[in-house]
Amino acid sequence: MFRAARKASNPLLMVLANPTPHEGAAEGRVAFVAGKRLGNAVWRNRSKRVLREAARRAGGPWAGLDVILIARAGTANATPRELDSALVSALRRAGVGL
Repeated sequence: MFRAARKASNPLLMVLANPTPHEGAAEGRVAFVAGKRLGNAVWRNRSKRVLREAARRAGGPWAGLDVILIARAGTANATPRELDSALVSALRRAGVGL
């Protein structure tokens, strides 16, 4: 998934998008990743939680695509408006039609 994926990033997050390999998959999948360098479990879980909510507001999961959203250092502290615009921008650059 990581090698073949279309990638886009900004200071708040990174997006990896790849067509779903499953035949006839009507709905795509979304995964949320927060590495240990972001901090302790509380910060990692908060980062994934705010990413999950931003993806929901942006219309995810996206049909026919597997998308990985990777949190970065500023994700947990970003306002919802900042995160939404960063996510939509990164998704468009990764080729996810919104």
